[in-house]
Amino acid sequence: MNILTLIDQDMISSILRALIPILLAALGGMLCERVGVFNIGLEGMILVGAFSAVAASYFTSNWIAGALAGMAAGAVFSLILAAGAVYRGGDPIVLAIAMNILAIGTTSFLLVAIFGVQGVFSDPRIAGIPVWRIPVLADIPWLGRLFALTPLGYLALLLVPLAWVVLFRTPLGLRLRGVGERPLAAATLGVSPRRYQLWAIVASGALSGLGGAQLALGNVVQFTENMSSGRGWIAVVAVMLARAHPVGVLGAALLFGFADALGFRLQSFGLPQQLTDAGPYVITLLVLILLSRRFRQTRVAQVA
Repeated sequence: MNILTLIDQDMISSILRALIPILLAALGGMLCERVGVFNIGLEGMILVGAFSAVAASYFTSNWIAGALAGMAAGAVFSLILAAGAVYRGGDPIVLAIAMNILAIGTTSFLLVAIFGVQGVFSDPRIAGIPVWRIPVLADIPWLGRLFALTPLGYLALLLVPLAWVVLFRTPLGLRLRGVGERPLAAATLGVSPRRYQLWAIVASGALSGLGGAQLALGNVVQFTENMSSGRGWIAVVAVMLARAHPVGVLGAALLFGFADALGFRLQSFGLPQQLTDAGPYVITLLVLILLSRRFRQTRVAQVA
């Protein structure tokens, strides 16, 4: 096996396709982390967004309606976490795990109830998200693949610098960070931690829903049961690895996107699917191990 046969221009396209859903969800998780809410419900939000996007696109034959439906469904679904953790004082981890299980069960049930199928729903009336090629730039070797993305792909990449500007160069970003780092101090200055946490969770749901729409209508044009396949969990790890910094989130999501795309490419060389599919999860485990070691070293240094 020659490594040069693995890394080519088609590989770049595969990496970008794998990157976008993870990046959108991770940006949402980053907002939650900044306001002090550890959101591991991204997996369920992606799945709900994917199903809603496919359903809306099927009934309207319009990909824009599908994307908006995915975004709205993710935002509405996130209200479970917002209401339970922010306003009722529930444990966000327990709530988010329950949401992920609820998303799997609900989408599987609705797949049968609405479309009368199990497993996979695919139909010619489902309108996929088109690829927008930027003339001239899209023809550049290698880098041109960055200029031949879906609209949601461009949006995800543009949100990275926008998030950096908002977080570190605006009063809104200062309040968001203040709510997460010093909630009592923020409250004494008239900033409502609950309100900012609510809207951060809703925004994370909307972004994760868009990630689901990209997954179901951009990467493929169908819905498959549990098609999020751990991408929400990977997005959570990307946020942890990047310490909730927008540029770091992009880098971490790119790492996982590369692992996912490499797994698909290795299948063409005869490696079993079960082995190649484990790539992103192996990286996730390694990252968690490194993070735990760094955390222990930090604690030891503080004690010393």
